[in-house]
Amino acid sequence: MAIEIPRELLPVDGRFGCGPSKVRPAQIEALAAAGASLLGTSHRQAPVKGLVRSVREQLSALLRLPDGYEIIVGNGGSTAFWDAAAFGLIENRAQNLVFGEFGGKFAKAAAAPWLQAPDVRQAEPGTRTEAEIVDGVDLYAWPHNETSTGVAAPVRRVAAEGALTVIDATSAAGGIDVDLAEADVYYFAPQKNLGSDGGLWFAAVSPAAIDRIERIAASGRYIPEFLSLKNALDNSRLEQTLNTPALATLHLLDSQLQWINGNGGLTWAAARTAESSGELYAWAEASPVATPFVRAAEDRSPVVVTIDFADEVDAAALAKTLRANGIVDTEPYRKLGRNQLRIATFVSIEPEDVRQLIRSIDHVLAHS
Repeated sequence: MAIEIPRELLPVDGRFGCGPSKVRPAQIEALAAAGASLLGTSHRQAPVKGLVRSVREQLSALLRLPDGYEIIVGNGGSTAFWDAAAFGLIENRAQNLVFGEFGGKFAKAAAAPWLQAPDVRQAEPGTRTEAEIVDGVDLYAWPHNETSTGVAAPVRRVAAEGALTVIDATSAAGGIDVDLAEADVYYFAPQKNLGSDGGLWFAAVSPAAIDRIERIAASGRYIPEFLSLKNALDNSRLEQTLNTPALATLHLLDSQLQWINGNGGLTWAAARTAESSGELYAWAEASPVATPFVRAAEDRSPVVVTIDFADEVDAAALAKTLRANGIVDTEPYRKLGRNQLRIATFVSIEPEDVRQLIRSIDHVLAHS
């Protein structure tokens, strides 16, 4: 018989997935209220253009956008952005820091046949590597937060003349503090901390990045229209996207940004995710059967917590029991293949629900 976790130990909301992530009920209610006046209307007219404008303005406020930077938006998710960067952002050669699945995907996109082979700096999962200036490299790229492993890396500009620093922020944006003056491109899909759905990517771009985008677009290089960063830049300035955007994604994002900014912005959000993740790391360090997968404390993500278990604990069975009790999406990243749980502590997740999750895990371990 499956272990039943007492109701008093269960989180109020059992969603701990790393993406798609928890969407707050208030966002869903706001979308339902706006649906009749928004869904099924032209994305070249109000109210959709007003919604795009609101999202861009709120992202600018949340990220404390430096002077001259712009928020651009394009169709597709981060996968589309990696290909768009290969066409329109890398001039000749990239250096890619790879310490998980998602950094590796950008490195593969950067191996396009019209570019020089990327300089790939690979680290073992659970650790990270550092950028190193190399002659001929004009773009340095790495994830702010590696969703697959729970490793976070600092955002620091690479001081190479004429080169761009490009940061994948998909699971970091809105949950980890950042100084955007340290990056030229900070790009993300909104289905993690930003509590939204798929179908769009966003990027904060510096004047140097804008210049690079425009220069490559004018160079004669073949660039598919859908993957043109110049198209995304031009359309964003008109408060629209090249093709019809995912309107529910935009509206959910708008609601989430209002909530985060209204509570104190990125400083508040980062403190909240640090509180939640800190509870899990402290529990794992004190546990006789669990340990943080990321050994270096300074590299541990505040928004994606990966916890290894001793051989006597079947983490897959543990996750299955949690799921049967309404606590979902704690399974490890499918390609990592470790005896572990992966738990999101994104800003939408209540810290008290994280504490209840820990109580629930302890109950299952005690009765297994």
